[in-house]
Amino acid sequence: MVTRFSVLILLLLLTFVPNIIFAKKNPKTKKTVTTKAAPEKKVAPKYAPTPYYIIVDKSDNTLTVYDSEDWLVQYPCTFGSEDLGDKLKEGDRRTPEGRFHISSKYLHKKWNRFMMLDYPTQADHEKFKQRKAKGLIPASAKIGGAIGIHGTWPREDWAVENLQAWTQGCVSMKNEDVQELYEMITPGTLVIIQR
Repeated sequence: MVTRFSVLILLLLLTFVPNIIFAKKNPKTKKTVTTKAAPEKKVAPKYAPTPYYIIVDKSDNTLTVYDSEDWLVQYPCTFGSEDLGDKLKEGDRRTPEGRFHISSKYLHKKWNRFMMLDYPTQADHEKFKQRKAKGLIPASAKIGGAIGIHGTWPREDWAVENLQAWTQGCVSMKNEDVQELYEMITPGTLVIIQR
């Protein structure tokens, strides 16, 4: 009986003590007002979850598609510059590194299929400002944009097969491969580009 009584007293204390601790007097009405913590703001994600994600490895010239358990398929790819460093500014032909998402995809009259990345992201703008402040890039430089994953000119898959750096900073795949990828992924797919 003592144990049940102790548990009952403990439950009553836990119920009323927080209200007493956080109670305060409202000076206008002289009534006690119980304050509650403000509700946590929930920010909706910019993109809905997708079943796949992509890792582009610049040092291996590979684009690999993963699901939640393992990798599914790997394709050869090439970039814009033989310098595999991170994109610094518009026109340097380097491929940016970081976390991006496919923002749109469409048929392209020159490069078969095009999957646009959401470059530049907020993180890219921050890196760009820091590099300008350190004098690593000219004050007049622009950050650039229109970076994506695409195919090659018709009958020029050899550029990817030979790992020829030919784009303006995009990731280029053989046309047959880009068609397969295009059918597999949706806008919102996470793309991680790394060295």
